Amino acid sequence: MPYPPPQEPYEPRYEPAETEEVVERTHPRLRMVRTINALIHLVCVLFAFVLAVHIVLVLGEANSANGFAHLISEWSSGVSLGLRNLFTPDSEKLRTFLNDGLAAVIWLVVGGILTDVVTRVGVPGPKRVWYRRSYR
Repeated sequence: MPYPPPQEPYEPRYEPAETEEVVERTHPRLRMVRTINALIHLVCVLFAFVLAVHIVLVLGEANSANGFAHLISEWSSGVSLGLRNLFTPDSEKLRTFLNDGLAAVIWLVVGGILTDVVTRVGVPGPKRVWYRRSYR
């Protein structure tokens, strides 16, 4: 018993055009805001990471004559936001933990605030409507 020839389920068949136009989905302004936010986030997290590494090196009593430890110490003093002498306990470990830890947290908070501000200013949003409750 011969089978019937297969039939095409959809007519006409899809024929792609020779050249298809690629439509960019993201607005250039949105791409710029995302790029700026990524850079801000990268810098702030990098500074907080350097401060955290410095805390670990001090808590672990790393050799200060080592090149890496010296580099991290110098770099962390540059990004400590002037907080190196805010807390002055007797222990160097506790002093470093408090001062550099606070600076690292501030870098993360500042990064979050800056990216939020850039997003709010740079990305157009829906018109905000403020509602006022009235009691009768």
